[in-house]
Amino acid sequence: MNDNDRELAELRRKKLEKMLEDVRKRGGDKTTTRIVVPVLDESGLDAILSEHFGRAPYFAVIDLDENGRISSQKVVLNTSEHFGGTGRPPDRILQLQPNALVTYGMGPRALGIFQNARVAVLRANTSTVKGVVEAYNKNELVELTEGCHHARHQ
Repeated sequence: MNDNDRELAELRRKKLEKMLEDVRKRGGDKTTTRIVVPVLDESGLDAILSEHFGRAPYFAVIDLDENGRISSQKVVLNTSEHFGGTGRPPDRILQLQPNALVTYGMGPRALGIFQNARVAVLRANTSTVKGVVEAYNKNELVELTEGCHHARHQ
């Protein structure tokens, strides 16, 4: 790794730290952070992450208190147009009022929607919701900055 690569990596790390700090501070008196994770089933913290954000059958919704402890958790059905409902998956998630979304990847249009809504989009580095929460609390997740180019909305 050359000096330019190291400098770029350090700038990205600082940007992510600032973004996560802003996410945690947002909401004034609100002391919880809400994380949404696309998952394959309703098994809560043991749920396996979905490989495809928009086609995940469920979304795990995890609230963390100011100390990073889970204060509540639930799993909601993906009722977007991909599953016979209405609206796009990002619209469904924004209704849940998340501070952060953790996923393996998503299309550029969805990523832009979340960025415009000031929701942190982080790349998953583990396969379970429990692992995502642990990685989030350790600041081990990196910002997702580019959408999947193979994604297309029909």
